[in-house]
Amino acid sequence: MPVRTILSYPHPLLKQVCQAVETIEGDIHALVADLLDTMLAGPGSVGVAAPQIGVALRVCVVDVSASRHGKGNNHGLLCMINPVIMQSSGAAVMREGCMSVPDYTGDVERSQEITVRFLEPAGNEREISATGFEAVAIQHEMDHLDGVLFLDRITCLKTGLFRRKNYR
Repeated sequence: MPVRTILSYPHPLLKQVCQAVETIEGDIHALVADLLDTMLAGPGSVGVAAPQIGVALRVCVVDVSASRHGKGNNHGLLCMINPVIMQSSGAAVMREGCMSVPDYTGDVERSQEITVRFLEPAGNEREISATGFEAVAIQHEMDHLDGVLFLDRITCLKTGLFRRKNYR
C-alpha cells in the first residue's frame, strides 16, 4: 500500500474527534496497511494514527521494538482499531515529537502504565498492559484519535517546548 502524506499542524482534521470503526472490511485493512507503510517510512517513527493521514477513524499503529527506548519492553507491532484505555497509573514527563508537528518537541506528562483494549484487523478483541515508552507511544497515538496533539499536553509552554534541530 502507498506511503501517505502526513498532515501538519494546524490542519483542522488533526483537532477533530474521530469516529469509531463500525465494521472491519477491506477499506479498514487498506487503511491499516497504509498506516504501517507510512510509519515505516517516517524518520524514527514509532506510530501513526489515521487522522494524521487524513482519515477521521479510530485506527492507529504503534511499534516501539526498533527504538532504543522500547527495545526491551514491547508487544511488537500493534494495529489498534477503536482502542480504549481501561486503566492507567503512574506519571512521568518525557520528551515527545510528532510527524504532524515536525519542527518541535516537548515535555509531556503521561501515565507510565496503561491497560488498553482494542480490536485487531482480524476482528479479535485484545487487551494488553503496556509500560514505559510503549505506554507513552500508545497514549500519544490515541490522543490523535481525540483531536489532541502533544502540543496540547506540554507541561509548561515557556520551558517545555523545543525547536527541533533536525528530524531523524
